Amino acid sequence: MPKIRVTKRFHFEMAHTLYEYDGLCRNIHGHSYNLEVTLAGQPRNEPGHPKDGMVMDFADLKHLVKSKIVNQFDHSLMVNKLVPKEQIELLRKTSERIILVGFQPTTENIATHIAGILQQHLPSGVELFSIRLYETVTSFAEWFASDNES
Repeated sequence: MPKIRVTKRFHFEMAHTLYEYDGLCRNIHGHSYNLEVTLAGQPRNEPGHPKDGMVMDFADLKHLVKSKIVNQFDHSLMVNKLVPKEQIELLRKTSERIILVGFQPTTENIATHIAGILQQHLPSGVELFSIRLYETVTSFAEWFASDNES
């Protein structure tokens, strides 16, 4: 059986701030993120099965990414846990959706974080091939499983 890659695109709005960064991105600012999730696997070979010929049903992929990523990240503020607690408490007074992370929330690190979340929830026989996360129309970061194998 051939191995096939399938990709689905998603969109969310999210703000972040880069802790102690030496440029403008140290300030809270937002992006219209576009996310591409590419899976790899062998299409199901079960004639008569409603999902015959699919690596993963796009509807199932949509549900997975929406529930684990988009619904969590959309209209939130991602902040590095290194930000002093008093500043985080001030942010909580103006924002209900703060995501504290143990990394600098760059596009590169967010893409890696998304990959880690999704890898835990994929069905057997389906692999996460890549993540492409656009921060702007012209800037994106890519994560490839093949680059991250131990």
